[in-house]
Amino acid sequence: VYHSTFADEEGITKACGCPLLPLKSRKKGPAPVSEQGKTDIVDEAITFFRCNVFFRNFDIKGPADKLLIYLTFYINLSLKKLEGCRTSAEGSKAILNLGVENVTIPGESGFPFTGLFSLPQSQQEGELLRDYLKQIREETSGRLLGVAYRPNGTPNKWWLAFAKRKFMNIALLDK
Repeated sequence: VYHSTFADEEGITKACGCPLLPLKSRKKGPAPVSEQGKTDIVDEAITFFRCNVFFRNFDIKGPADKLLIYLTFYINLSLKKLEGCRTSAEGSKAILNLGVENVTIPGESGFPFTGLFSLPQSQQEGELLRDYLKQIREETSGRLLGVAYRPNGTPNKWWLAFAKRKFMNIALLDK
């Protein structure tokens, strides 16, 4: 299993046990801004996805691994949505809508990782996590389109073939 290189650094805000790591993003949200040349958690999730999706167990070594697990499941769900899209334009519509759909947080029905994150201690903490997850999902969706489709707009079979895989042997429910 490939683990996140982001250690439990001092000064990183957490919400429900999830670190709010910096992102190379222009999308509006609570995530701190990362330097454009540095690797962020979304880059790691996309890079490690095709290796990590084969594992049935994921030993959590730090808080960033929780976010890596969340993003791995989200990428898997996104690839399932992209599976039937023949062009990058179709895929863009499908996946960008998925990124802004109702984002559930711990304690709400439909949240897939009940034991991974703690329950929010206040409404503000819950909303902070929801906003961060929405921002990171939007960012992941945009970057995933760049690898799931070739520059000419045709699907990249070496990525879309992974839509059939189940991470940690868990099937994702379609909404």
